[in-house]
Amino acid sequence: MLIGPASSSKERDLFRQRILRNPENYIAQPTLSLSTCPTFVEQGIAPRHIDLRPFVLSGRTVHLVPGGLTRVALRDGSLVVNSSQGGGTKDTWVLEE
Repeated sequence: MLIGPASSSKERDLFRQRILRNPENYIAQPTLSLSTCPTFVEQGIAPRHIDLRPFVLSGRTVHLVPGGLTRVALRDGSLVVNSSQGGGTKDTWVLEE
């Protein structure tokens, strides 16, 4: 994974070579500005980037289910929230509808 705006010219060149060797293994997506949330880390409480994945039931009608999965970037300044790349999860509480 490469976060383009946060990468160096050398990192982009190396990643470009990897993509050219196996383009079917990669997808591109825009870099989003993620919210932050107080997160317990080794140093104490610190802001970390998060995203919320809502739960949606889709059939004849579509229903948004209370709650969801909040994914968190565990490294300071990171935008990588998926667990396979070093991210984690947080509890998501719905207090009102």
